[in-house]
Amino acid sequence: METTSFVDRRGELAEGRDLLARARLVTLVGPGGVGKTRLAGRIASRVARAFPDGVRFVHLSGLRDPELVPLAVADALGLHDHSARLALDTLVERLQDRRLLLVVDNCEHLLPACAALAGALLHGTTGVRILATSRHRLGLTEEHLMDVRPLPVPDPDGDLSAADGYPALALFADRAAAVVPGFRLTVANRSSVARLCRRLDGLPLAIELAAVRMRVLDVDQLLARLDDRYRLLTAGSPTAAPRHQTLRAAVAWSHELCWEAEQRVWARLSVLPASFDLETAEAVCGAVGADTDADAGEGAPPLQPYDILDAVAGLVDKSVLCRETGPDGGVRYRLLDTLRDYGLERLREQPGEEHATRIRLRDWMQHRAATCERDWFGPGQPGIATRLRADQDSLRAALDFSLTTPGEALAGLRLAGTLWFHWHACGALREGRYWLDRALAANPEPTPERARALWVSGLLAGCPEDLTRGRHRAGQARDLAHRLGDAAEAAHADYVIGVIRLFSDDLEGALAHFRAGVDRGRVPGQHLSLVGLDRVELACALSFLGRADEAIAVCEEARGLCADHGEQWVLSYVERMLALAHTVKGDWERAERHGREALRLKLAVHDVVGMGLTLDLLARIAAERGSLDRGARDRVTADRGAHERAAVLLGGADRAWADVDPSRWGSAALNATRRAAEDRARRALGRTAFRRAYDRGAALALADVVRYALGAPEPASPRCPTLPSSGPARAAGPAPHAPRPAHPGRPPAPEPAPHTPDPAAPPRAPVVEAPPDAVRLTRREAQVAELVAEGLANQQIADRLVIARRTAEGHVERILSKLGFSNRSQIATWVTAQR
Repeated sequence: METTSFVDRRGELAEGRDLLARARLVTLVGPGGVGKTRLAGRIASRVARAFPDGVRFVHLSGLRDPELVPLAVADALGLHDHSARLALDTLVERLQDRRLLLVVDNCEHLLPACAALAGALLHGTTGVRILATSRHRLGLTEEHLMDVRPLPVPDPDGDLSAADGYPALALFADRAAAVVPGFRLTVANRSSVARLCRRLDGLPLAIELAAVRMRVLDVDQLLARLDDRYRLLTAGSPTAAPRHQTLRAAVAWSHELCWEAEQRVWARLSVLPASFDLETAEAVCGAVGADTDADAGEGAPPLQPYDILDAVAGLVDKSVLCRETGPDGGVRYRLLDTLRDYGLERLREQPGEEHATRIRLRDWMQHRAATCERDWFGPGQPGIATRLRADQDSLRAALDFSLTTPGEALAGLRLAGTLWFHWHACGALREGRYWLDRALAANPEPTPERARALWVSGLLAGCPEDLTRGRHRAGQARDLAHRLGDAAEAAHADYVIGVIRLFSDDLEGALAHFRAGVDRGRVPGQHLSLVGLDRVELACALSFLGRADEAIAVCEEARGLCADHGEQWVLSYVERMLALAHTVKGDWERAERHGREALRLKLAVHDVVGMGLTLDLLARIAAERGSLDRGARDRVTADRGAHERAAVLLGGADRAWADVDPSRWGSAALNATRRAAEDRARRALGRTAFRRAYDRGAALALADVVRYALGAPEPASPRCPTLPSSGPARAAGPAPHAPRPAHPGRPPAPEPAPHTPDPAAPPRAPVVEAPPDAVRLTRREAQVAELVAEGLANQQIADRLVIARRTAEGHVERILSKLGFSNRSQIATWVTAQR
């Protein structure tokens, strides 16, 4: 969130809103430090109501690999695709039926990738609009540019009676008041402040850096010293753009006013691509002993933790570092892009310093990953998941450095393998596969790290097409581990082989496989999570084969293991297996209790796949409970409520699976659970009522579906647009879209897309001819049709949906054309018939 006030840019805000109303790609272009990011955030917040599927913010400053751009967008949207298809193709498919605004920040260093992303979304979707920020245009014909100019500054020698209305002066006064309480613009200082802001070319970042100096200087002293610094610092580069000279001079002056330790810390922190905590700052800046600081220069004393803490505090005071609240409530810091670039220049002035600093970052990320892996089977799992998500850009930087620097590839393979639990449990399967594929290709030698990476790659096989490769890699891992004498990695690979057999519907084979693994017991070095999961999969195979009592006994053993360590993630699967076993027994009350507990635990670590599996099962349980015999007086009402609940849960489950793999890996066993729930609920409710309840569930964000499943009331307004205000924000729960049909030969996918009136259902009003079966309204068209049925005119519809009247008229015309109707009353009658 913003930690300082936003100086008004009314003209730019209005221009940005107008451009977004007319164009699907708007790029804010301007020099560094001009305020593009904050302006984009404000524009997005002003238009958020016009995007029913929300506003999502993608911050790219921490990325250097263009291959990761689609993955960063998918992460911001909450999409967790497991398929082997190209990431960009999958992203476009997932967004086809959504109406959202994508804010893509800091595109200049990834222009080809960002242009490819924008082009694919513009051509492959109809409701996605893009607001980009960049120092350079993307270069697409569809692109509308908005030049973000520096803040206007009045003539310091002119009439300053209305100077308070100039944003540049207001910004300086606001920031100066933060360090000099009570400071304000007066008749006495207006001319000097205006002259200062003009000297700074109205650049917001330069003005903010200068205002910090008010702690020790008054305005006139500041202006005099700034003029001196400009003459010195800009004399050597007369060909540079004036605004670049201005900003560089302001940054350079801020740097020279820092203490030596602050300068060294600034330079070393510049290798961090995004926000970081104090521990990371200490590690990267060389606080771990003098040997790590040998590259600091002859005679330079090593930086100790207290030096770094003092330097960080000083850089925050000087507005070089931004202090922000992390996702876990702790304190994190961030360098603005312009200041990071400057720090990196200074770092590179010392031979070997950048390499040594990046080695420290990589080693720290390995240490943090190893510590998190060691502690994963324990009570701190939610905190670990949150910490690694916050460190995502630093992990990427460490992996990329290792895999692009001669002699460091093995360290990259080790880090990618150590993070197996993060890739697998926290919804990052596709990115995990990306790094593992790169690391395995760079490390063909038979090492323990390769054995680990091979089975992790197999574990991340996330779609039917990928299971064969996953089984092959897991087999390679087991063979290599046996040759190396590494019993733990062989056992880990064995687990993966068994999982793939289970998902491939080889139930008897999987049962024998996991039975042997459980009977063998834990081998030295085997991770306790995988020991517990061996028992989970054994219970799963037993339940699918109808041996529920045996499954319950295995689950109780696994539950005891989890309880001994305060573990939650494996426990969530144990609870789901207990729910499945009691479903087989027909004990619906116990099944639902265990299913809800599983869902609660999975939400804590954001296990998307686990939530999808559990929602399927809870839908089945609700449908079965709705069919129990009850007393004659309440049976009809209770049955209908339970079946509606099942339909809502199915809609939510399909919405979750749509962002993972709509075919549920093609598993007959998994699809059978979903199909049984749908068949029973549809028969009980009828097609129209089922579709209405299903659509309600599909319209909920994943977190809202989970809360509903846990017993909270269904939200009245399912999907309020959300706008992360700054940084690499992750919005919870993207908007729904239609699950895709399963491939031929696989279990059938769900009914037609949510939000679409069922075309097979004949209208009840005989005066309206039923539309053809091929008709499908988009989500926005369905909204407009509902408003037409309420009797709203086109202007009223436009006002309600925050769109232009011409746009509303176009929707109505397309609805009439699609349905084959000639007037609005026919639309109203048809909508009423679908309810």
